[in-house]
Amino acid sequence: MEYFIQQLINGLTLGSIYGLIAIGYTMVYGIIGMINFAHGDIFTVGAYVALAVILLLGISGATGATMLVLALLLVLVISMVFTAVWGWTVERIAYRPLRGSFRLAPLITAIGMSIVLQNFIQVTQGARVKPIQPIISGGIPLFDGRSDGGIIVQLSWMQLLIIVSTFVLMVGFTFLITKTALGRSQRACEQDQKMAALLGVDVDKTISLTFVMGAALAAVAGLMFLLLYGVLDFYIGFLAGIKAFTAAVLGGIGSLPGAMLGGIVLGLIEVFWSAYFSVEYKDVAAFSILAIVLIFMPSGLLGKPEVEKV
Repeated sequence: MEYFIQQLINGLTLGSIYGLIAIGYTMVYGIIGMINFAHGDIFTVGAYVALAVILLLGISGATGATMLVLALLLVLVISMVFTAVWGWTVERIAYRPLRGSFRLAPLITAIGMSIVLQNFIQVTQGARVKPIQPIISGGIPLFDGRSDGGIIVQLSWMQLLIIVSTFVLMVGFTFLITKTALGRSQRACEQDQKMAALLGVDVDKTISLTFVMGAALAAVAGLMFLLLYGVLDFYIGFLAGIKAFTAAVLGGIGSLPGAMLGGIVLGLIEVFWSAYFSVEYKDVAAFSILAIVLIFMPSGLLGKPEVEKV
């Protein structure tokens, strides 16, 4: 039982990271109907920027609690600013000129931008793995099963931070989309960009802000990934991006709560499969579940059937 609970916590943590990245996918798709395959590599950029700032400031586990919180907030802000600029640049240079083109052109461009960013990171940062020492340690012991031959179940501070931050960000972005003027503009662009423009919505600005917001969320996920696992390489964005895209489709692409739910489901599948079966087949299990869900629920878990405009 203790082992199951510990894996449940691990799965929720991993799923929260997938969910944060998946929100960026689903926001872009919900407005312009395009999959931004470079989003996973922007996640990598955010993680590397966070690593550079952490090393520059000399942040370590020995840093005092108050200074550590302030320093990590500074790291987060700098990382979000850099990745937001990257997101805006990618949209402005690679995607906007092709917005009115045939649907395959933006898809090919997105894959090309992913390869460009991935190789840019490899050239500038090197292909070697970049490790750091643990910065946030300790946690909350939940169960001590050693007396019965079990294990200690612990919710680490880092896991708690990831789960809580992800929930708060999901609630905040859901409120932004449903209750604010920017959210109304985004939903108007989702329904009909030409009509939204006729009604006074700045379509270009709205789409650019959507890319910026998605990139900023990817930066949060990049910092969380770095603090949790303590190791980076130039290839993590490709794998994390594919998993997050899978989570967005599983939950219902276009739905923010669906993206988060899909991320958590995917994280739980991976962790429990790795814990109780062969770790080599965890990806097979995850994508098999995706296929099964889409066969019986083509719109995903929380997605809405697409209505064809006539």
